[in-house]
Amino acid sequence: MSDAAIVCSNLSFAWPDDTPVFHDLSFTMTSGRTGLVAPNGSGKSTLLRLLAGELRPTTGSLTVSGTLGHLPQSLPLTGDLTVAEVLGIADVVRALDAVESGDVDEKHFAAIGDDWDIEERTRAQLDRLGLAGLALDRTLRTLSGGQVVSLGLAAQLLKRPDVLLLDEPTNNLDSEARHKLYDVLSDFTGCLLLVSHDRALLDRMERIAELGSDELRFHGGNFTEYEEAVRAEQEVAEKNVRNAEQELKREKREMQQARERAERRMSNASKNLKNAGLPKIFAGTMKRGAQEAAGRSGTLHASRVSDAKARLDEAGRALRDEQRLTLELPDTQVPAGRNLFIGEGMQVRLAAKPVFAGHGLDLTVRGPERIALTGPNGAGKTTLMRLITGDLPPDGGEIRRGDGRIAYLSQRLDLLDLDRTVAENFAAFAPERPEAERMNLLARFLFRGTRAHLPVGVLSGGERLRATLACVLCAEPAPHLLLLDEPTNNLDLVSAGQLEGALNSYRGAFVVVSHDERFLAEIGVNRWLRLADGTLTETGAPEV
Repeated sequence: MSDAAIVCSNLSFAWPDDTPVFHDLSFTMTSGRTGLVAPNGSGKSTLLRLLAGELRPTTGSLTVSGTLGHLPQSLPLTGDLTVAEVLGIADVVRALDAVESGDVDEKHFAAIGDDWDIEERTRAQLDRLGLAGLALDRTLRTLSGGQVVSLGLAAQLLKRPDVLLLDEPTNNLDSEARHKLYDVLSDFTGCLLLVSHDRALLDRMERIAELGSDELRFHGGNFTEYEEAVRAEQEVAEKNVRNAEQELKREKREMQQARERAERRMSNASKNLKNAGLPKIFAGTMKRGAQEAAGRSGTLHASRVSDAKARLDEAGRALRDEQRLTLELPDTQVPAGRNLFIGEGMQVRLAAKPVFAGHGLDLTVRGPERIALTGPNGAGKTTLMRLITGDLPPDGGEIRRGDGRIAYLSQRLDLLDLDRTVAENFAAFAPERPEAERMNLLARFLFRGTRAHLPVGVLSGGERLRATLACVLCAEPAPHLLLLDEPTNNLDLVSAGQLEGALNSYRGAFVVVSHDERFLAEIGVNRWLRLADGTLTETGAPEV
């Protein structure tokens, strides 16, 4: 593992339509755990695909030393594959079975090679990732999304990679599976490069790499230490900008004062020369001298102003364009203790089989509770959310809803019309608001100027989330109960912070399904529910 390395030299890449992604990117990475961060659309996944050999650089070179493992964000797997096929051990397992049954054909020994213990190693790896007891002949269509992700990681680890590239490896994983993955990656001794919005995972990294179009900046320490370093840098940058702005104002003021003094001197000199009755040639020489002196003074001050502008531009470039949402949402306020939803004995049946245990689920949501709904994948959390909204009628039990509106944000962010602009969608949700008020509200969600008139279909994931939040939170009537299903999936860290800001401004009640413990801690959750084995129980906040 000590020879594991990634070396990029003057790497450039552009898409076939000439859209640039990287230009002249150079870096070296050796053994250790590195988290790769940047806003969505910056090219994190593209860089991993280049390193994995799936894409070819436009110019420059890259070298990966050692055996490579790569887990992409979207796994290219079909539902008909078996677990053994996904793990890449199907041929070896068949050869082992043949030898054990007495078939000593040489081809079986060639297929086995040195992998006589492959089943033991495979079982140990699956156990470590929470897949104990998973039969090797099961097909993917019978597995949950989280199980498929864990299986994909197991397949890469069975390669015994020196270099491991992971793209959002905790997507779709429940809390237990996430913590198993954390432990597995903490034991990895090669060169690990991962893309993730999971701050708990990033806090287990040894360094953070920040990706730009032409630079990869490395920060020693985990993500929390990286954030502290960036915050300190920004405080210095903001101070430098303020100082540069003051310096520019001072230089402009001194230039104006110097110009006014020169004009007064020239005016007084003209009067004095005229009154002195000097010959015209002598008077002209003196006048030209005064003009040249004024010109030199003007040039000097103009140069100082230009230098001050350059220093302001340089200071401004050090500022990060990571805007935060600043919101006031008084219309969403709901009185404390008001019943917004009451469900008693709720039951749903799938293929005649009850989803929930016993006599069904009981749940009461009052204003302005902030509820986290947790539990393993497949436990029925999304089903419960659909019962609350009324999208799914119960097969048993009684449901009562309060007068306030209930809004639901699904994982797919599919509330908006993709062909209409942000402003047009917003007008459909809040038709009674004056246009000027709507545009002002959109600006608070960072849709200013032409950005408000872009079709929703061309927006990034983070932008679409902000547009959806604007339409939902500022709708008429405002929602008193907000339901969110895995809202941080595939969000970059800036967008996740913007979502936190919006939810902290929201005055109503919400229920959020999420496995992201750090996110739940940041949005002020005060009630924790866990749905597992068909039963809904109250729990305390987990330790982050």
